[in-house]
Amino acid sequence: MVTAEKTKEKGKTNIWHVAQQQLDIVAEKMNLDRGIHEILRQPKREFTVNFPVKMRDGSIKVFTGYRVHHNLTRGPGKGGIRYHPEVTLDEVKALAMWMTWKCAVVGIPYGGAKGGVVCNPKEMTLGELEALTRRFASELILIIGPEKDIPAPDVYTNPQVMAWIMDTFSMNKGYSVAGVVTGKPLQIGGSEGRNEATARGCVYVIEEAANHLGIDMRGATVAIQGYGNAGSIAAKLLAEAGCKIIAVSDSRGGIHNPKGMDPNDIIAHKQKSGSVVGFHGSKEISNEEILEIPCDILVPAALENVITEKNAGKIKARIIAEAANGPTTPEADDILFKNKIMVLPDILANAGGVTVSYFEWVQDLQSLFWKEKEVNAKLKEIMIDSFHSVLKISQKHKENMRTAAYMLAVGRVAEAIKLRGIYP
Repeated sequence: MVTAEKTKEKGKTNIWHVAQQQLDIVAEKMNLDRGIHEILRQPKREFTVNFPVKMRDGSIKVFTGYRVHHNLTRGPGKGGIRYHPEVTLDEVKALAMWMTWKCAVVGIPYGGAKGGVVCNPKEMTLGELEALTRRFASELILIIGPEKDIPAPDVYTNPQVMAWIMDTFSMNKGYSVAGVVTGKPLQIGGSEGRNEATARGCVYVIEEAANHLGIDMRGATVAIQGYGNAGSIAAKLLAEAGCKIIAVSDSRGGIHNPKGMDPNDIIAHKQKSGSVVGFHGSKEISNEEILEIPCDILVPAALENVITEKNAGKIKARIIAEAANGPTTPEADDILFKNKIMVLPDILANAGGVTVSYFEWVQDLQSLFWKEKEVNAKLKEIMIDSFHSVLKISQKHKENMRTAAYMLAVGRVAEAIKLRGIYP
């Protein structure tokens, strides 16, 4: 069997190799056909473009952008576009692969895709971001579209960025094409409930896991690493379910109060000061320390590879719900499983976003839109069914939840490949 090499780049684990290693582990357990394993181990298509943008001072700057299609056997590509100074092709490849599994594990008819532009949006004006987005979108026109590949927001992109992409694509087509992206503003074909979907889906899965483990949500303690869209909304929803939010963090650091904190007050403080740090009545802690705080539920909602073999043994949570993509390394998974900590893997726990993106796409294609109550009810049904499908495999094969989720997802994609066959 082919195994992923463990390389380091700039002191960090290469997440593309982590993604391949996760597939390799599951392929061996499933005795997956070697040919299908080889297909799934590599992206179908890698698109790299270097494009110029006129900056506010009149100068020209060249940016690098990526779009990767991992596998399109089950349907068009689906995945976000991120703007970040540390975007790499390997990162985008890994995220595209994870999108393939994420769509398959919740049973929606998409394949995995992902995109990114190497830039620092915090240092750019709104006009520069619009120019960058429209030029990048124009470069992508040949490979995106409602039937081909449907981008969505990701790190440092938002509904406004999606609106610019939708408009750029539509102007080139000569008519409005709402279904080319999801995560759009409601006024141009967005879906109610989309903004909260990732966090809401995560909370639905947490509630099912807590019920399975006999944990009472009322009074359950929660620590959340990352207080952006997913983390902050998850905090509010968990607090509404009766949980006690005892620690949260953002890129500048973390705060801890074992008596509990109001998520809305933390959001107000962050909006005013720029960070959760300094919130009244809290003790300052680091992003590393927040992972090791004794709690019932830990929600990594920040970046990749934060739970490793170095700190996994120090984690005291009973449930880890991965609102972020790829926060746990394979070596850490083994340690957590031995310590009887239930990890709700990213391809399950944060699949609420892509699920409601699917709903948005369906609504756009029909030009028939649903109320938020209906969106949330459909989301809840899919997330609960997916959790129990994964749990059943986990119990049957005595594997951790990530391996079980991969067995479900990889099995579905492999079956689709077998049914379609190899062209020509």
